[in-house]
Amino acid sequence: MGFNVNFSKRNNENFYLPGQEIKIARGTISSKSYTTESDNVMTCRSRTIVALVCFVLAYLILGVRVSYVCLGNGINIDTAISESADADVFRFKNPVKRADILDRNGEIIATSLPTVNLYANTKKVKNPQDVAEKLNYVFPDVPYEVFESKLSRRGAFVYLKRNLSPAQQMQVNNLGIPGLEFENCETRIYPHKNLFAHVLGKTNVDNEGISGLEKYMNERLTTSTKPLHLTVDLGIQNKIRDELIAGVKQFNAEGAAAILMNVKNGQVVALISVPDYDPNENIKVAERPMFNFATKGIYEAGSVFKVFNTALSLESGKVKVTDRFDTSHPVHYGRLRVTDPHGSHGRLTPEDILVESSNIGSSLEISLVGKKFQRKFLQSINMDKALEEFELPEIAKPQFLSEKRWGEVSMVTISYGYGISSTPLHIISAFSAVVNGGLYRQPTLLEDSKHKSKRVVSEQTSESMRSLLRAVVVRGTGKRANVDGYQVIGKTGTADKLENGRYNHKKSISTFISAFPEKDPKYALIVVMDDPKASKETYGYTTAGWNAVPISKNIISAVAPQLNVRADFDLEKQKSIVDAAYKVKK
Repeated sequence: MGFNVNFSKRNNENFYLPGQEIKIARGTISSKSYTTESDNVMTCRSRTIVALVCFVLAYLILGVRVSYVCLGNGINIDTAISESADADVFRFKNPVKRADILDRNGEIIATSLPTVNLYANTKKVKNPQDVAEKLNYVFPDVPYEVFESKLSRRGAFVYLKRNLSPAQQMQVNNLGIPGLEFENCETRIYPHKNLFAHVLGKTNVDNEGISGLEKYMNERLTTSTKPLHLTVDLGIQNKIRDELIAGVKQFNAEGAAAILMNVKNGQVVALISVPDYDPNENIKVAERPMFNFATKGIYEAGSVFKVFNTALSLESGKVKVTDRFDTSHPVHYGRLRVTDPHGSHGRLTPEDILVESSNIGSSLEISLVGKKFQRKFLQSINMDKALEEFELPEIAKPQFLSEKRWGEVSMVTISYGYGISSTPLHIISAFSAVVNGGLYRQPTLLEDSKHKSKRVVSEQTSESMRSLLRAVVVRGTGKRANVDGYQVIGKTGTADKLENGRYNHKKSISTFISAFPEKDPKYALIVVMDDPKASKETYGYTTAGWNAVPISKNIISAVAPQLNVRADFDLEKQKSIVDAAYKVKK
């Protein structure tokens, strides 16, 4: 089969050989009617870029929305931008939580946990009675009438229940009731319950401190999330509290208080007042458990003040440790007749006056010194003012006589502990200064406290006082506090209880103030028993030697090793014990 090609002139006008140029006459067909290969590629690229931009925007919007939901209440962009506009950086500001409180070993003793509050928009609640019934089923501790009353109020906002557990929140959510909403918040938790009640205090429903250290340090705790380190020791606090509770039960006392202090820096290692309360419980507490006797209990300490009387007498230079005072008969100062409750003792040295707790001897000492020096010394150890720098708001001011009322009789009664009232915190702070070398340091609960010290007695006077106070424990009223290896020093004091301006001779407050060890005291301890009762075990006595002293011994025996106080045993005494045991065995 062949091809027959006709190259006629007519056909040749519309026929082009391969490679022959095609010319388009102007005005006949527009060039826009033709699309080249490059035009198709550019169109595809443009459409792809537009699609990608749309996808990116969509995912960006979705990401922002997911972040908004995950953050709970969303992000306030106005407050999220850094104050520095030039930084061009977004910084999200989270609300500051209440800081944790730690003991000196880093143990948490107060913390905050996230929780929610349940509230209602009453305008959206259609049937208050039905909603109240359902909520009462979820929260049986809240009466139906309470919910019904709140939900029936005209206002648009009302709290129904605070600090819900996750399970309770889920139960309310499952009710599906419009108008019930949740508010994110925190609740303060005290893991050790009553143990630090009078140190920490507590917070209110809005997590603001209302008592104790929580109130005193409220600004610090709410403006920084850095934990607050205290000087108290969890284990030691627990041991002392156990001993006090046992003592209150044994002696049927109304209450007790104790403070353990580092005499070198004024740091309080333990502070207890019983009865106490659980700050976790949102209930009304009786007045006595809420009362911090250790820092607010003003009382006449009795013979404990003979420590300060002897110290100021020696410091004055008018009394020496070798002097002797005739205490064989009562002495008179105007209408005041001073006697010794344990009978006459003859001629006593300052050491004997402390050992025998002689009122006559104390009055004779101060008669040589005078009231001006006495008043000035007591002011130097802060017996005339509240210790406001101590980090608790529950601080009492001692009852300190004005200069006009400070006569001869007042001078004498104060020398043996009557006529001036102070707190256990005042007493142990002053006592620490007398035995630590003569430097008074402000008591503190804060580990990083930098309180200044001041000299109140010379090192020589302090050394003499340690020796005199050791004799009280070795052969005086403090014998039941003697702990082998720790050379305890101290002084007892028992005073009639002052009630409604009058002395109740059937009630007393007993005190034992001590420190250990004698040569270089590290810690001081004060134990106060409020109205201990007599028993067969005490042979009918209610004085400090029979209650506060043995309690102190139990405490020192237990906590001294925990405090890393090195025991210093009398080797000769130990050798004799070993030799005796060996001979018996032989």
